[in-house]
Amino acid sequence: MEELIKQALVDSTLPFKGNNLFKISAVQGGCIHKAWRLDFTNNIQIFAKSNSITNFKVLKFEYESLMKLREYADDSFLEIPKPIKLCSIENQAILFLPWINFTNDDQFILGKGLALLHKFSHGANNQFGWAEDGFIGSSPQIKGWGSNWGEYFVNFRLKPQMKLASKWGFDINEYQTLFPTLEVFLNEHKPLPSLVHGDLWSGNIAVTNNKGCIFDPASYWADREVDIAMTKLFGGFAKEFYEGYYSTWPLPKNSESREDIYNLYHILNHANLFGGSYKSQAINLLNKI
Repeated sequence: MEELIKQALVDSTLPFKGNNLFKISAVQGGCIHKAWRLDFTNNIQIFAKSNSITNFKVLKFEYESLMKLREYADDSFLEIPKPIKLCSIENQAILFLPWINFTNDDQFILGKGLALLHKFSHGANNQFGWAEDGFIGSSPQIKGWGSNWGEYFVNFRLKPQMKLASKWGFDINEYQTLFPTLEVFLNEHKPLPSLVHGDLWSGNIAVTNNKGCIFDPASYWADREVDIAMTKLFGGFAKEFYEGYYSTWPLPKNSESREDIYNLYHILNHANLFGGSYKSQAINLLNKI
């Protein structure tokens, strides 16, 4: 793999060349891609993700999501890594990104930066969705557009995950009468599309040099509340994050009533990817809704 990385850089027109690279180190933590730190002789560090060429579309979606997020982020408060290069070489796909050093600053500025991202993109697109097939983890996140948010979320997010769940015994037919109710309920606050991160758990955020930082997105145009709901699903977000967000752009007072519905998407996805207790958690959440 190291030789393929060097070859990709040598063949590139970028300012750093493969022959300036003196160290490649494996980075732990990812469960989908292999990750690498690249150290160059001119004191530049680069982050690289690699996967089989069959997963090129996964990295392409990440590339496109990051570029779109950068269009609406205020870089005074929120840093979105700018992709350096996406390439395929032999049987591998490789995405090169800036190396980011994380710091222990509080998350107020992260919350503020996310709120500004949501606010600046609010209504900039007149439909919910995404133009190309995407991914949430390694699961498909299907393309398509809709002007009715409730219908979109049910048909493009919940139902596809429920259909995948049939492999472990989930029966979507048992919940057909629930869908119209959810569609109406999710439209009551009349959301407009905002560009969202889409997979906003604590492993995909950081603070660096007095800025918030988000990465590994699964973006689409959605009700901004989907991001905030997910921050509460697995923990890891400090109270300063919410203070920063709410002081910049508060959510509607009844937003908490929609959190379980939005997080059902992620619990179903985890049940489909990992099985285990996520299966019963998904069923219990559905019954609660």
